[in-house]
Amino acid sequence: QVRLVESGGGLVQAGGSLRLSCAASGRTSGTYSMAWFRQPPGKDVRREFVAAISWSGTSTYYADSVKGRFTISGDSADNAVYLQMNNLKPEDTAVYYCAGATFLGRVVVATTVEVWGQGTLVTVSL
Repeated sequence: QVRLVESGGGLVQAGGSLRLSCAASGRTSGTYSMAWFRQPPGKDVRREFVAAISWSGTSTYYADSVKGRFTISGDSADNAVYLQMNNLKPEDTAVYYCAGATFLGRVVVATTVEVWGQGTLVTVSL
């Protein structure tokens, strides 16, 4: 069973930066495509896709709302994926979830994600 653990969330002022980390463990975790989703705290809405990376690291995808500001990367040696977030805005405030799936096409849609992390809160203040 694959397990995902996020870290790196916190409080930052608008215009600032944060780097989220997701450590993957368990069998086959090294062949998973990975993604980040987010959900505003306390709101009953579907988790929003943010960014994804193929297990090989050769393909990346981003939501339009974060293109040019966020960068997803992976470290196969450490079985980790990262989300570098720059020029943060108050509307980026959310719980950020790490996600994994055996195929890239499955990890970019919340309903087909196979494994979720517990989430880490990012709060962007004015």
